[in-house]
Amino acid sequence: MAQRTVLVTGGTGGLGEAVTAAFREAGWRVVVPGRAGASTTAPAGDVVRLVADLTDPAGAARAVEAASGDPAAPLRAVVNLVGGYASGGLVHETPIEEFDRMFTANLRPTHLVTRAALPHLIAAGGGAIVCVSARAALAPFPGAAGYATAKAAVLAFANAVAVEYRRSGVRCNTVLPSVIDTPANRAAQPDADHARWVAPAEIAPVIRFLASDESAPTSGAAVPVYGRA
Repeated sequence: MAQRTVLVTGGTGGLGEAVTAAFREAGWRVVVPGRAGASTTAPAGDVVRLVADLTDPAGAARAVEAASGDPAAPLRAVVNLVGGYASGGLVHETPIEEFDRMFTANLRPTHLVTRAALPHLIAAGGGAIVCVSARAALAPFPGAAGYATAKAAVLAFANAVAVEYRRSGVRCNTVLPSVIDTPANRAAQPDADHARWVAPAEIAPVIRFLASDESAPTSGAAVPVYGRA
């Protein structure tokens, strides 16, 4: 099988490292943009890393250029993991700046990277886009209206991409994890029932499957990925 490239945003986080490893194990060339100063414990291997601000159109374009720059491994998949979470008061207690910040963290980079990548995927004969929403998009909980709404917007955006680019051979699917079991989330919620959370290693194969040829007939799907407990 000819080598292919996948662009993984948010690849330096707990989920991102698991997703990067899953694609490397399957023989993909992996391109991982990150913020300046971002650290990672994942092995370098053949992973291409670069600094790019994905909330900026130029930064998103630079990341896509790096991912599409190897003719021997055309860009065939984009995984939009980058995002952010914040909780606080109820809707009337949440400043508009905080509400807007959730859209900037979650929807803006997903839109910018996808927009920049679509012409390359079409030129390569098609490909896959996988977006990460959240269970909260369908089942919100109190105190995180901005986050839940932004993740719902990610889901709606992915569905729009699936409809608009189906005839071009580009499909788009979404995963909806429950709380992801990462060190950062454990530090933020030390008293939570971590047994009910979902591990990055459980989510990564689902994402890889949605980017692979094995899931070629599937587009516009929203796949729940919850903990086993």
